[in-house]
Amino acid sequence: MEGSIPGASEPIIMLIEEPKAKRETKRIHLTHQLVVTGGGLSGVCTAITAARAGVKVALVQDRPVLGGNASSEVRLWVLGATSHMGNNNRWAREGGLIDELLLENAYRNPEGNPNILDTILLEKVYLEENITLLLNTAVYDLTKHEDGRIATLMAFCSQNATQYELSAPLFCDASGDGIVGFMAGAAFRMGAEAMEEFGEKFAPSQEYGELLGHSLYFYSKDTGAPVRYVAPAYALSDISKIPRFRSFKSSDFGCRLWWVEYGGRLDTVHDTETIKWELWKVIYGVWNHIKNSGEFPEAENLTLEWVGTIPGKRESRRFEGDYMLKQQDLIEQKTFDDAVAFGGWSIDLHPADGVFSEKPGCNQWHSKGIYGIPYRCLYSRNVDNLFVAGRIISASHVAFGSSRVMATAAHGGQAIGLAAALGLKYNMLPREIGKNHIHELQQDLLKTGQYIPHLKVEDPTDLAQQASTLTASSTLVLQELPHNGAWEPLHFSAAQMLPLAKRQMPAITFKVRVQEPTVLELQLRKSSKPFNHTPDVTLEVRTLEVVPGQDSYQVDFDYFFEEPCYAFVCFMKNERVSLAYSNKRITGILSVFNTTNPAVSNYGKQEPVEDVGVEAFEFWCPLRRPEGKNIALQLDPPLEVFSVENLTNGIQRPVSSTNAWVGAYDEGVSQIVLAWEESQTVGRVELFLDGDYDHPLETVLMKNPETRMPFCADNITLLNEKDQVLAIITDNYLSRRTVEFDSPQRLHELKIVVENTAEDVPNALFEVRCY
Repeated sequence: MEGSIPGASEPIIMLIEEPKAKRETKRIHLTHQLVVTGGGLSGVCTAITAARAGVKVALVQDRPVLGGNASSEVRLWVLGATSHMGNNNRWAREGGLIDELLLENAYRNPEGNPNILDTILLEKVYLEENITLLLNTAVYDLTKHEDGRIATLMAFCSQNATQYELSAPLFCDASGDGIVGFMAGAAFRMGAEAMEEFGEKFAPSQEYGELLGHSLYFYSKDTGAPVRYVAPAYALSDISKIPRFRSFKSSDFGCRLWWVEYGGRLDTVHDTETIKWELWKVIYGVWNHIKNSGEFPEAENLTLEWVGTIPGKRESRRFEGDYMLKQQDLIEQKTFDDAVAFGGWSIDLHPADGVFSEKPGCNQWHSKGIYGIPYRCLYSRNVDNLFVAGRIISASHVAFGSSRVMATAAHGGQAIGLAAALGLKYNMLPREIGKNHIHELQQDLLKTGQYIPHLKVEDPTDLAQQASTLTASSTLVLQELPHNGAWEPLHFSAAQMLPLAKRQMPAITFKVRVQEPTVLELQLRKSSKPFNHTPDVTLEVRTLEVVPGQDSYQVDFDYFFEEPCYAFVCFMKNERVSLAYSNKRITGILSVFNTTNPAVSNYGKQEPVEDVGVEAFEFWCPLRRPEGKNIALQLDPPLEVFSVENLTNGIQRPVSSTNAWVGAYDEGVSQIVLAWEESQTVGRVELFLDGDYDHPLETVLMKNPETRMPFCADNITLLNEKDQVLAIITDNYLSRRTVEFDSPQRLHELKIVVENTAEDVPNALFEVRCY
């Protein structure tokens, strides 16, 4: 055959051989050490974590962008244990790589543009030389070894008409629907278990007993001029078929409309296209209602800017590992010897009929704190070389209601990435790593900043642990949170969290403005578990008769704290009283409020009306910046909880204490010195800073007021004992910084100069490690 390319200056002759039977598309065989299927956050975090540990990874994604439900194709905010700051999980944002991604997004993208998040995820993968990224490439078949292990995946890229054969000793299915696990014969479940199977009292009824459905979102914008709208023929014509149609507002868009959900009674794998069409009908019908019903005159200038084309999925297959996470594990916060990640989102189940249900869009129950996720949930029980990541991990339908959210899923993916590295190091399969090297895996994860409940870094190779002296130019002794902020009325109860350990509760002095004579009640509380931050134990109650005007009052408490925990000094609701607040923000110190956050079923108190296996307790949560200042207090005697020794205690965030060194209020630049009796050879320094683990850092819609968390030191200099500069970090916004010297340094002293330029925030640091 002959042809020419249109527009060419000279004809180009193409000779194409006529086929005798059929043509085969191009085929490429690739061999890696780990093949990850699925480019959502769990797959991305698995791949990058493994690649940084030296593993050769193929990341196979059937979409043109990374991020899955967080991508610009779906536009759901990333959330996990922080739950929109709407529960009692303080300092609970997931650590490690997902923390890095969220802080990077906050820095570059405080407006929450999902397209920018796409670029950040693509860049992070692009920069890893050990990752081969295959976009627009769908896995459709596989081969297996005689012993049942996966041998090769077959995938096809529609954009370059190329088939890929992907071989590796280890595979990870992070595809959401579990396409690899399904084809490989891995044991899985779909739908809700009965109460009798695991004794889960929240095992759902028929209304909640099928599957969580899919959602599609839309964005609107104001054009500045009237815009008319003609709905497509397939738009839902009778909006009253949606029982909650009167709750639609013209100002709502994106994932604030998460409850526009459908498909819970269908096959959420094979009926996805049917579900998508139904959601399109709903969306265009809703927009027709907003534009043309006459009930929304404020929508006259609005246009429909964007509508999702692929649905965000919640639930389909769940694969069985050697352990299945269940409701009691979450509520009781069970301690697992093989914990490698944590969760903390509510148990969040949705009605099977979704947007067409008469029931509320979700049924959420919270635990009193975060829970561990065991390694045994992260691999298939019957396909020996298959890890499972994301929402398909081994969990009951009820526990899945919590573990399914993206930041939690990503945290588990990070554990898989390092488990794969250990598997290759020791020539072991996933189960064998869990049996023989779980402590090593946990320690490797902790070193990356991945918090695991009840564990801390234990590293005999860390030279910081061997320093003969560890000193700081100053250390904050918390005697006062000065009154340099506003006065706020007690419209709802407020509390100041203070870290206490083996000491008497100090006397507190505070300032109030009073409108008329009244009685102000103070309660001293703590959590029933010292590592939690739910103030469910009332220790003492004090009442004060306060008189009109502005004055200071002192309260003495008698309680002695036997173990490290946070005390809550609670000022109970009284709208005739205003409290004085401080603008000082300090690592490990927070104010919390007994207010509401209906978005996560927080109405001030969790009160189950029947026995569904959850506890009743109050919610005491921070307010979002710029609100939520600390309560102005004086403490007698002061708190000494910011010792420089915290830098080597192996914990990189506040838990039952601050676990941080903090410098004095008035010290603009602080210096920490590690000294050794004999000189040491140091090639790498690891620093862990305060990226504010209490902030959820939602990736879309919820705009961030800062690009750098205010507690995070932005300028850091490393020097030797001769004050020669070894490294300089400027404009820092990340919680983990690794300094690799060009050549190892022989040091008697390492000096770390820390500066935080944020106003009213003293310098702070969580951990220093040297190798």
